[in-house]
Amino acid sequence: MFAAAAWGWALLAGPTQAAPADTGAALEMETSDVLSITPPKPTWFFVDGGWDMPGTSIFDGETGKMKGMVETRRLADFAIDPAGKYYYVAETIWSKGDRGTRQDMVSVYDSQTLNLITEVPLPGRILIGARKNNFIVSDDGKTAYVYDFSPVSGVNIVDLVKRKFVTAVELPGCASMMPNPGVGFSALCSDGSLATVAIKGTKANITHSAPFFSATDDPIFDNFTYDKHKKETTFLTYTGQIYQAKLGPTPTISAPFSIQAAAGIRPGETKPLELNWYPGGRQPMALHRPSGHLFVLMHMGEYWSHKASGTEVWEVDLATQKVVKRRTLKEPMNNIEVSQTDKPMLFMNGEGGNAIVVDVATGEEKHRIERAGGSTITVADPS
Repeated sequence: MFAAAAWGWALLAGPTQAAPADTGAALEMETSDVLSITPPKPTWFFVDGGWDMPGTSIFDGETGKMKGMVETRRLADFAIDPAGKYYYVAETIWSKGDRGTRQDMVSVYDSQTLNLITEVPLPGRILIGARKNNFIVSDDGKTAYVYDFSPVSGVNIVDLVKRKFVTAVELPGCASMMPNPGVGFSALCSDGSLATVAIKGTKANITHSAPFFSATDDPIFDNFTYDKHKKETTFLTYTGQIYQAKLGPTPTISAPFSIQAAAGIRPGETKPLELNWYPGGRQPMALHRPSGHLFVLMHMGEYWSHKASGTEVWEVDLATQKVVKRRTLKEPMNNIEVSQTDKPMLFMNGEGGNAIVVDVATGEEKHRIERAGGSTITVADPS
């Protein structure tokens, strides 16, 4: 339309006497094309736009350029196929916008064309958003687990190979899942225990660890980290206690240590009006799996300021239980991730939706991306 309009304007602006048309000249056939991208790379990061900017944007951390966008609706959950072939979205739509017939599903997208391949209907899912562990994919990429709450907490299991719903497992009082390879999955529970759900076909056997944290007095941040190579999960509480759980049929949970004590200062407390450094944000921690270093967004505040954005990033060596570096941020950040590369990059964004890429080795801000999105960040974890 633009080309035709421009040509018409050129005719009007030209001489009043038009040259005779060359009726013998053949018009070239115009062919359209569709751009594609490579499967996800370890230097890419995926930003959930949040409520105000639906869609999950794909950025290249090396160049700071946008590669594309996966269609994710408000309150959707996003996951990457471990083999890099697909992007998965657990989402809910209605036939008339925000009313009408409700449809819950896992949508499957091709990672190179970003085209929708298929939809797997679900009996339900919880509508909350910005919780990365409400929708997880098994390490082998064959199974998806979708958290539900209708009318009780449970998990819908999806066969990603056959692309069909398998079964629903009721899991009272538990949420925030993690893969448990060779077993099924595990989840945190409100009684302070870790539930392990062993799956065999459509049957599930549920066991619980002894309670190891207080969901009332010192809850765990739900956007925790999982290391598929070590089959280990790292948890962080509101006061700054760090736990690690070795997964398996009977998970083992380490004694916690204080991130503040690891930095040589007074541990965090639950007392009111006690100022200290505390972790905070929507996604306050990121684990660089090759080095075993945990990056945590920290702010000066008091207990129960867990939603506050971080003004510093603390780098914790989990093996030595020491904070090895503290970095001051130019502006508060609410979400953090790290590339799983030999030369790691930190990816962060704040409540304003601007993202930054920081070189871990030098602390240099490599890129700043305006309006990248203000919600959770995901990275590819190469095998």
